[in-house]
Amino acid sequence: MNLPAESLLLRIFIGESDRHGGHPLYEAIVLKARESGLAGATVLRSPMGFGAASRLHTAKILRLSDDLPIIIEIVDEEGKINAFLPQLDSMIGGGLVTLEKVRVIHYRHGSGAAK
Repeated sequence: MNLPAESLLLRIFIGESDRHGGHPLYEAIVLKARESGLAGATVLRSPMGFGAASRLHTAKILRLSDDLPIIIEIVDEEGKINAFLPQLDSMIGGGLVTLEKVRVIHYRHGSGAAK
């Protein structure tokens, strides 16, 4: 699969405890992105953050949270990202979704370190 140099980055901010269809929402989103033929997705778990309600979520021991911030990043061509947005909208209740233009420098499968 090739990605055009000018692509889009879809970034989704949700909570770790968010669910969809009995599964973690981040997992459901990644599986739906894969099913939709998108180039790839990465899930990042953050040690601290807050959102629209200004409630602080942190991994500090004295304030242990089971709802840490989760960020899902998906990069693909504009048409595929735009086609995925309605599916995403039906899955997400609260959270933040952003889009930005990115320049793809390198996207290929590798079997290990370069020699």
